Amino acid sequence: MTKLMIIVPAYNEQEVLKSSIERLWQIESELKQSQQITMDSGILIVDDGSVDQTWPIIEQLHQKQPAISGLRFSRNFGHQAALLAGLTTAVWDADVMITIDADLQDDPEKIPAMIEQYQAGCEIVYGVRSDRQTDSWFKRNTAALFYSLMHKMGVIMIPDSADFRLLSNRAVHALLKYSERGLFLRGLVPQLGFQTGRVEYRRTPRLAGKTKYSLKKMVGLALNGITSLTSIPLRLIFWLGMLACMLAIGMGIFTLTVHLLGKTMRGWSSLMLSLWFIGGVQLMSIGVIGEYLSKVLVEVKHRPRFIVDQHLK
Repeated sequence: MTKLMIIVPAYNEQEVLKSSIERLWQIESELKQSQQITMDSGILIVDDGSVDQTWPIIEQLHQKQPAISGLRFSRNFGHQAALLAGLTTAVWDADVMITIDADLQDDPEKIPAMIEQYQAGCEIVYGVRSDRQTDSWFKRNTAALFYSLMHKMGVIMIPDSADFRLLSNRAVHALLKYSERGLFLRGLVPQLGFQTGRVEYRRTPRLAGKTKYSLKKMVGLALNGITSLTSIPLRLIFWLGMLACMLAIGMGIFTLTVHLLGKTMRGWSSLMLSLWFIGGVQLMSIGVIGEYLSKVLVEVKHRPRFIVDQHLK
């Protein structure tokens, strides 16, 4: 049989954590009774440096049921690092791992369907949203724009799929060979290959608490995904420079012709417009290059991606 470990990243989730884990435990219990997973399957909660009662709740759950284990970071390292820490810990013991956020907006009732696809031969099973009706107009359209942009830049991604997924032991070992610090798992996992499957679900609103993904964090995650997985923005700078050079040559020919014809136009409007445009393009280009250089700086330092303060086994 298959040993399953459900990995739950949590950051300041005291309002929903206990009820969420109880629901996940019930689903695991049903899978055990139907002999789809082993009796020693469990749940691993990764506390991403919470400052509320998240860790004490994890300790209580562990005391009540030892199969519910926990990791506690020394500080907040981020959602992607919490997922990676859970996978790194569970891979040495579990046959299959499923990651799902603590708010359970992703449908945990689809976990049995994921297990079935794994047992049918899939190494990776993606949870894919069937629609985005629960999102705001802004979030729905910016998400569509992001996936479209990534596709056009040649990045393999699963549209409308977040971090609710199943990974086999083999797939996780392959994933851990990627050593970069700027993690974007939604883009890295599809690069692994292997046989994949998907289950569709409808996302539900949070039962309590507030979302931890602010607009700033979502924009940061999107930029991290672009700069981690493609160099297209750097190539666009090159072609933008080529276009500017061609325009400059054309303007030079035009200016020389007008001068030779004795019809020189005087004025500062066109000159100022050109200066502001070129200056803006240069600053934007420097910013893009700086973003890539900052990622190189982070990578060459080889700092740890996370630090574990406590581990409840």
